[in-house]
Amino acid sequence: MSEPLLQLDRLDVGYGDFQALFGIDLHVAEAETVSIIGANGAGKSTLLKAIVGLVRPMRGDIRYAGASVAGTAAHKRVAQGIALVPEGRRIFPSLTVEENIVIGGDVGRPGPWTKHRVLEAFPLLTRLLKRSGEGLSGGERQTLAIARALMSNPRLLLLDEVSLGLAPIVVRQVYEAVPVIKAQGTTVLIVEQDVNQALAVADRFYCLLEGRIALSGVPGEIPKEQITQAYFGMPASGGRP
Repeated sequence: MSEPLLQLDRLDVGYGDFQALFGIDLHVAEAETVSIIGANGAGKSTLLKAIVGLVRPMRGDIRYAGASVAGTAAHKRVAQGIALVPEGRRIFPSLTVEENIVIGGDVGRPGPWTKHRVLEAFPLLTRLLKRSGEGLSGGERQTLAIARALMSNPRLLLLDEVSLGLAPIVVRQVYEAVPVIKAQGTTVLIVEQDVNQALAVADRFYCLLEGRIALSGVPGEIPKEQITQAYFGMPASGGRP
C-alpha cells in the first residue's frame, strides 16, 4: 500500500489555553475525496487551518507527500500544492471574475487546471467573466472561490463549509463539480455540516465531535443512525442517556 498523500498523527491543536483538537489520526490517499462532518464547533475548520499552516499544532505531526510540514509556513504549503477555499467565499470583490480566476494561477504550479479547464468545470462563470466580484451572488462567489483555488493546480484541495448559507439548488450545483475535480487527479478534503451532501461525494468520511474523531468509515457501509449518533454525540440505540 502506498503512503497517503496526507497523514495526521496524534494531532493536538489549540488557541492559547483553549484546545480545539485532540489526538487526531487521519489519512487521505492520492485522488481520494474525504469528507469531515460534524456540528458547529466540532473543530472542523481548525483542522483545515492546521493542515494549510494557519495554526501551529500543539503536538503531533502533519505529513504531506511523505514529508512533515508541521513547521512549514502557509505560503510554502501553497507552493507545494495545498490549497484552501476558506469559509466565507473570499474573493477579490474589486476584480472581475476573469481577473480573480487568472490571479489564482500566480503560484505557477504545473498541472491540469487552466482557465479553459476551470470554465469547463464551472460553466456558469463563463457568462460572468467581465462582471465585478462585488456584484456576484453567494453561489457565484463560492463557485469563483473554488475555481480560483484550482488555478493554483493543487495536489490537495481543502473545501471549508462550501454549502453554508447557500440555497439547496446552488449547493447541488457546487457539489456536482467535485467528481469533475477528482477526475483530474486532484485530492479533495471537504469540511461540511451538510451530512447528505458531504457523504454523497466522499470515498470515506470522518465525523468530529468536540475535537475528537467519533466515527470514520465508507458512506453506505455505516448505518445513517450510527452516523447521526456520532454527529450529535447521542447514545447508541437501547443505551441509557
